[in-house]
Amino acid sequence: MTTTLAISTFGDVAQTLGVILAALCAAAAICGPGPKLRALAVLGALGLAAALLAGHVWTSPQVEELRDRPALLAAALGLGAAGLLLGAWLIDRRPMLLPLAVALTLPFRVPIEAGGDTANLLVPLYLVIGAGALAYAIPRLRGRAREEQAPGWLEWILGATVVLYALQASYSSDFDRALQQIVFFYVPFAVLFALLQRVRWTPKVLAGCLAILAGLALVFVGVGFYEYATRQVLLNPKVINANEFASYFRVSSLFFDPNIYGRFLAIVMLLVAAVLLWARSVRDAVGAVVVLAVLWAGLVVTFSQSSFAALLAGLAVLGGLRWGWKRAAIAVAGVVAAGAAVVVLGSGALRLELGDSDSVSDATSGRYDLIEGGVQLAGERPVQGWGSGAFRREYRAQEKASDTRATAASHTIPVTVGAEQGIIGLALYLALLVAALARLLRGIAESPGPAVLVARAGIAAAFVALIVHTLLYAAFLEDPLMWALLGAGVALARGGGVPAPSAADDEPESWFADVAPA
Repeated sequence: MTTTLAISTFGDVAQTLGVILAALCAAAAICGPGPKLRALAVLGALGLAAALLAGHVWTSPQVEELRDRPALLAAALGLGAAGLLLGAWLIDRRPMLLPLAVALTLPFRVPIEAGGDTANLLVPLYLVIGAGALAYAIPRLRGRAREEQAPGWLEWILGATVVLYALQASYSSDFDRALQQIVFFYVPFAVLFALLQRVRWTPKVLAGCLAILAGLALVFVGVGFYEYATRQVLLNPKVINANEFASYFRVSSLFFDPNIYGRFLAIVMLLVAAVLLWARSVRDAVGAVVVLAVLWAGLVVTFSQSSFAALLAGLAVLGGLRWGWKRAAIAVAGVVAAGAAVVVLGSGALRLELGDSDSVSDATSGRYDLIEGGVQLAGERPVQGWGSGAFRREYRAQEKASDTRATAASHTIPVTVGAEQGIIGLALYLALLVAALARLLRGIAESPGPAVLVARAGIAAAFVALIVHTLLYAAFLEDPLMWALLGAGVALARGGGVPAPSAADDEPESWFADVAPA
C-alpha cells in the first residue's frame, strides 16, 4: 500500500514538473535568446507535450488496441514519424506550404477520450505544427541562422501567460484538466505562434490562406444547410438533444458546437469583408459580396448570439480603419442604442424580465448563472485563484450542480481567468490584450502594399471579434485561431509581409528571414 502511494505521488510530481517544464520550453520558443536555444525550445516543448499526452491517454479506448498490440503500436509510431519527416522536408523545400497547411487544418477536430472526458482535438493541425517545428529547428541547430529580432512586450507577456498557467496548475483541484489545456492547447499553439510570426507573408501566401479559409467556410456552410434542411445534426449529441426541446433548430456543421462554428464563420467573414472594403477591381468586390452573402446565411442558422456580437465588433474595427474611428464610433453607438431599445421595448416578446435574474439567465442560455458563480469563486480566492482548469469542479461544488450542468468555463473568459488564476492571472490577461491590440493596430495605414494593408486590417478586426466572442463564450488561448491570427499579424506588423520578388517565394531561405543561405 505504501509502495503504491509512493509511486502515485512520484507520478503526480513528475507530471507537475513536466507540465511546468513544457510551458517553460514553449515560452522560450517565443522569446528565448538566440536562434539555437529557440530551436531546442521548440523541439523540447513539443516532445514534452507529446510525452505527457501519451501518459495521459495511455488507458483511453483509442489507445487500448495499440497498447495491447506492440507491433501495431510500433508501426503506428513509425508511420507518424515518417509523416512528420516527410512534412518537414516538404515545408523545407516549399516553405509557403506551412501557412497554407495551417489554414487548411485549423478547423478540423478529432474526438479523443482523456481523463474521463472526450476532448475534440486538432490532430491534423498538431501534425502540421510538428512538421513545421522540425523544418524550423533543424537549420538552426546546424548553424544556418542569423540573429533573430528581439522579442517585444507582447512576446514576453505571451510566454509569461503560458508559464503562469502551468505554475498555477500545481495547486489546482482539477490538475487533469489543467494538464489537458497545457498539452492540447497552450504548448502546441505557442509553438504555432513562434513559427507563424517568422513566416514571410508574401501576397501569394496571404491570398492562398484566405482562399483556403473561405473555401472551407463555404463547405461548412453547405453541410450546415443540409443539417438545417434535414433537421439532423451530424455531430455532438448535446446539440441534438437541445434541438429536440428548442423552438428553433441550431446547426453546428462539422464542428462540435454551434458557437465555435459561428466564431469560425465570423472570423472568415471579416477577412473577406476587408477585401471588399479595399477592393481595387469589380471582380474582387463581386466575389467578396457573394461569399459574404453565403456565409451570412450560414451564420444565421447557428443562432449564435456571441458570433453575431463578434461579427459586429469586427465590422466596427474595419469601419474605423477604412473611414475613420469617429464615424465608426457613431455607427456603433447607433447600433447599441437600437439594440437596447429592442431589449427594453420588446422584453415581453423576448420573454425577458429585466429585474428577474432567472429570466435573464434563461435569455442568455444560462450564462448569467455561470458568470455569477464565477465571480463568487473569484471573490473567495482573489489573489491566486483556485488553480488552472479548476472552474468546473469548484463551480459544481459551490452550486451543488450536476456534472452535466457545470461547464469547463464561465462563458466569459475574464471571469474564468479571475476564478482560476486570481488577480495575477487577470492582470496578465489584460496586459496581453493591450499589447496584442497595440501591435496589431499600430501603423496599418503605412503598410507596404495593398495586400499587406488588407491582411493587417482583416486580422486586427478578426482578433477584436475573437476577444468579444470570448466575453460571451469560452476558449481564448485554447483556440488556435487566436494564436494564428496573432502570429500572422505580428509578422506583418514588423515587415514580415513586405512584398518579395516572385523568385524568392520559392527559395527555402526566404521563408524564415533569419535563416542564412546554405
